[in-house]
Amino acid sequence: MSVWDDLVGQEKVSAALEAAARDADALVTAAAADQPPPEASKMTHAWLFTGPPGAGRNQAARAFAAALQCVSPDRALGGTPGCGFCDGCHTALLGTHADVSSVAAVGAEILVKDMRDTVRKSYTSPANGRWQIILVEDAERLNEKSANAVLKAVEEPAPRTVWLLCAPSIEDVLPTIRSRCRHLNLRTPPVAAVADMLVRRDGVEPEVAAAAARATQGHVDRARRLATDPEARRRRASVLKLPLRIEEVGGCLKAAQELVDAAVEDAKQLAEEMDGKEADELKAALGAAQGGRLPRGTAGVMKDLEDMQKRRRTRTQRDSLDVALGDLTGFYRDVLALQLGSRVAIANEDAEDALQRIAGAGSPESTLRRIEAIAACRDALDRNVAPLLAVEAMTMALRAG
Repeated sequence: MSVWDDLVGQEKVSAALEAAARDADALVTAAAADQPPPEASKMTHAWLFTGPPGAGRNQAARAFAAALQCVSPDRALGGTPGCGFCDGCHTALLGTHADVSSVAAVGAEILVKDMRDTVRKSYTSPANGRWQIILVEDAERLNEKSANAVLKAVEEPAPRTVWLLCAPSIEDVLPTIRSRCRHLNLRTPPVAAVADMLVRRDGVEPEVAAAAARATQGHVDRARRLATDPEARRRRASVLKLPLRIEEVGGCLKAAQELVDAAVEDAKQLAEEMDGKEADELKAALGAAQGGRLPRGTAGVMKDLEDMQKRRRTRTQRDSLDVALGDLTGFYRDVLALQLGSRVAIANEDAEDALQRIAGAGSPESTLRRIEAIAACRDALDRNVAPLLAVEAMTMALRAG
């Protein structure tokens, strides 16, 4: 096993990253021996990983970070860096390596204040690793100020610093930033490859793995959650029943409320798991006295944490809604395939009765309008329209057809 094993269906990307990791290792080895760097190195200081949701952009970047920090003895004997077991690989994959910093959007944007310390760190030498690595998981969410901060750091990098940026597409990143990055585009993994990964890595039953991979159309993270979390399967089943519940206005409004309530509950569950732990860890780091009393002058730090957690809850709610809307889009895509007599495999085989009923009651044109209504709801949520208002407008449009 190695750090590359979780890159499902990304053979070309894996090969490119492995080659770069070997050259990166040669660069560090040459520098340590005070020798000139190798010629024609495939390693560069900035990388841009793009691909559709679920393709594994962040996983690829994290695997590359682990390979760059690999300290396996086999690597020194000519093996490919990225063993997956050494301290460098293990801590980089877990997110605890001192020289691997991750930045992700907590709210709708990555703010410049969230980037300042990271940009400052990018100019320092590695503390105990081989490279100083900055991983930006949601580069498309950089706002103007934070993007400019990243641009300056990418334009004038420190010798042993590597920037790893992840975004859905190359157009989502400023031209001035992407022009300074080596671009790797990931594809949607084949359904069979995702199912095989779930069986091999997570011990999922083959039938359950195949159903989850097919239902999520190759989205690795969602397939894993669907295969391993009964609550996720329950929520998805509820979403797929929505098209049968919107024949009346009252049904539309009730379905919209339930969809939003489920997203709120998802965000609340995540907050309960993370917020208290983060607060306790920060209080301990600040030297809180017995009983939780904070030292003078540290209240502002706790307030910043609370603000961050509030933004994260809002984003989690919207992300949960987006998953539901994706499931709904997949349902109507299957309806359209049935109406057109397409040979495309149905993703939602477990909802075939509902698919047949909706397909027989409408036309391809009405189904396309419904898919457009879901897309409009997603756009409205991206513009920070109140979730309940956006979802109610969508369910009314689905009813109208």
